[in-house]
Amino acid sequence: MPEQSNDYRVVVFGAAGVGKSSLVLRFVRGTFRETYIPTIEDTYRQVISCDKSICTLQITDTTGSHQFPAMQRLSISKGHAFILVYSVTSRQSMEDLQPIFEQICQIKGDIQKIPIMLVGNKSDETQRELDASEGQALASKWKCSFMETSAKMNYNVQELFQELLNLEKRRTVSLQVDGKKSKQQKKKDKLHGKCCVM
Repeated sequence: MPEQSNDYRVVVFGAAGVGKSSLVLRFVRGTFRETYIPTIEDTYRQVISCDKSICTLQITDTTGSHQFPAMQRLSISKGHAFILVYSVTSRQSMEDLQPIFEQICQIKGDIQKIPIMLVGNKSDETQRELDASEGQALASKWKCSFMETSAKMNYNVQELFQELLNLEKRRTVSLQVDGKKSKQQKKKDKLHGKCCVM
């Protein structure tokens, strides 16, 4: 398939098991699965608004292992924006993001113009190893944005992608296509109020 210049490519990085696929699937399909299935690399597409026209939001869900450094470099060089995910239940998963962040800096150069979100996922878990303040501190150090999410509870998932698009300074990108609601959203709105419980 030829590359389309109006694609907006978001790349999701993080250690194995932090919930990258869960976040992406919750955002794209509205689903959540309890079981962990390792990802090599998956790409999901969604129509968004881009400089008042329609373009494709292309989300690349990368592998959590470091077995594929060439794929990782390619994903970084083609990416427009990045989501770096760790689990609040694992300090190690946050530490694992350091080399990825450094590689983004190395490949992209001036990252001040690149939208990057640091994400503490699994915020619904009670067995935390990391407080939100630690995520915020790392985001300040890296000069990127920070948010805690829970793919399981659908907490801050939509907000995460919207915030990432808001960070884009080179063009105007939005999840809302022309301020109109997506077909799915219209369908959902239509379904509300169609039934009543007796």
